[in-house]
Amino acid sequence: MTQARRSQISLIDTCYYHLTSRCIRRAFLCGQDEYTSRNYEHRRQWMVDRIRFLTSVFAIDVAAYAVMSNHYHLVVYVNEPEAQAWTDEDVCQRWLQLYGNHPLVERWQSGATTSAAENEAALAIIEEWRGRLSDISWLMRCLNEYIARKANKEDNCQGRFWEGRFKSQALLDEKALLACMAYVELNPVRAKMADSVQDSEYTSAYERIHDKASKQDKPGELPFQVKPLLGFIGNEHKNQPCGIAFSLLDYFELIEATGQVIRDDKRGYIDESKFPILQQLGFSGDDWLDLAQHFGKKYHRAVGSLAELSRFAAHMEKKWIGGQRQQANIFH
Repeated sequence: MTQARRSQISLIDTCYYHLTSRCIRRAFLCGQDEYTSRNYEHRRQWMVDRIRFLTSVFAIDVAAYAVMSNHYHLVVYVNEPEAQAWTDEDVCQRWLQLYGNHPLVERWQSGATTSAAENEAALAIIEEWRGRLSDISWLMRCLNEYIARKANKEDNCQGRFWEGRFKSQALLDEKALLACMAYVELNPVRAKMADSVQDSEYTSAYERIHDKASKQDKPGELPFQVKPLLGFIGNEHKNQPCGIAFSLLDYFELIEATGQVIRDDKRGYIDESKFPILQQLGFSGDDWLDLAQHFGKKYHRAVGSLAELSRFAAHMEKKWIGGQRQQANIFH
């Protein structure tokens, strides 16, 4: 049975989530459709531009992304303290980039409210908006609905564009986060769309390496300063409130080497002793390669150690999270 998104998100356990959406039937998000001979490559930039815009509006940061032919991946960090730090006017300004104003809030902004009750009602609406602006479901709604409408208009058709609701996966520790990010950013290499991570356009790795999202990237005018990808802050800054606790250089060396192994036709090998991140987290080379290639298929609702999965299940009022025994062998 399909689970409500609120029963899959627990910010008590983690602020990191892996999100995916896939197009329905033969609908193409991007790339070349060999069946119809139509090219949808330009839609990749739609996705990147929309992700950038929404990241700037929401209190949600993007750690990794990959835009593929008929689906996409996001690894996000929910930054609730950022939303709580906004003033009421900040919240209104951000919400109005996405939706129309509420008449009562509009009166409150103009100073036309006439009673304390009206003021309280207006502020209650603003608080609801504040919560939505740090909510994964609202982020995905604003992303998927926008792309669906734009694609359907271009295709001169109506109806569903996405294959049901998006999928959400809680990343409960640093090992899960690292493995998921690598899995996401190596998507084009695994699909043989690119020879290396450096050539994998429309991924976060490409954006970090080249300081832009694609060769065709043209920065647009946004109402807010464009928020960059979530930064790597290294082990020495692990106590900082927001950031990926690894060295960016170490991470790139690892995923470049992993991409070369995955891309080669012969069976490859990763020596964990040569990569500080793998030693730091206790990954064996074989486990790492397996995760980099099959993370999305192996694990589902949540990924982490047995203890973290048990806590997550308890907070979700579940007795068990699928794959706990399987994960315990790697995420310990």
